Amino acid sequence: MRADISRSPTKLSWFALAPLVFFALIGGLLYWGLFNRTDRLPSPLIGKPAPQFHLPPIEGRTDGLSTADLIGQVSIVNVWASWCVPCRVEMPLLNELAESNEVTIFGINYKDNAKEALAFLEELGDPYTKVGADRTGRVAIEWGVYGLPETFVIDAEGRIAYKHIGPFNRHSLEADILPLVQRLQAGGGT
Repeated sequence: MRADISRSPTKLSWFALAPLVFFALIGGLLYWGLFNRTDRLPSPLIGKPAPQFHLPPIEGRTDGLSTADLIGQVSIVNVWASWCVPCRVEMPLLNELAESNEVTIFGINYKDNAKEALAFLEELGDPYTKVGADRTGRVAIEWGVYGLPETFVIDAEGRIAYKHIGPFNRHSLEADILPLVQRLQAGGGT
């Protein structure tokens, strides 16, 4: 009987600690999820040529967008839609960047209503040199897009150098995107 009494406190302490350990693990996962930068998730396309594509223009434009447009200069490709609320959030920064003439910005309009896409650009400004209409979403799939907006930095050889998921803000523009654009324009790598 004495052996049973000595084992009971040990068993009780493990049972008492198990919930604490469980909640500590859950808390750690929540903390990681809140502060992990999901806008910087790796893409298997980084360093590889942009997927081949040719898109027709959106309504109101004469020129569409193709892979050939991405070669010969450092550029940004922004995937957006008029129904995308975060796309509205980043549009003022895209317009500001376009006005600075630091880099050419191309747009891929994803599975959008033609009239609504045009109205979106008329209302919020049009930062794009060219915009292609990806009506079926096929090009976005080939680029690995799984949410809008997504922004890619393309080097002068047409390779994807960087992928930003979600709307970018001034900090991510100035800390991540523009320094990379400037390095690539100066002939440096990613």
